[in-house]
Amino acid sequence: MKRLHVNLAVSSIEESVQFYNAMFNAEPTVLKPDYAKWISDNPSMNFSISLSKSELGLKHLGIQVESEQELQEVYSNIERAEGTIREEGDTVCCYAQSTKSWIKDPQGVEWEAFFTYGESEVNKVASEECCDDTCCPS
Repeated sequence: MKRLHVNLAVSSIEESVQFYNAMFNAEPTVLKPDYAKWISDNPSMNFSISLSKSELGLKHLGIQVESEQELQEVYSNIERAEGTIREEGDTVCCYAQSTKSWIKDPQGVEWEAFFTYGESEVNKVASEECCDDTCCPS
């Protein structure tokens, strides 16, 4: 099963969690001081919010898959889209261990394709390239 992933940058985790708990009629599956995530089958989504020091609103979109085989299918679609692909590979981001790649659409919106295979106690492992300003430690 593939899930649509949406990540929003917010100014207050507490206020936003309260709002989205009501919107989705569900508690987050992950709740941290700087991050929250709701996984849902109806609708099929991975919706996350991240505390941000910069611009608020949509940070990126993505497609989350449940297997390496599905990830290869999505990677094939990304290649056909003919954009610049940034392969991140195995990484830790948003309190999860994942394999992922990125591409920007013609409007500049970043899309990630990823397979999550574990949890992490940290938000992001320090790296030169980062998915957004909330993942990289200062």
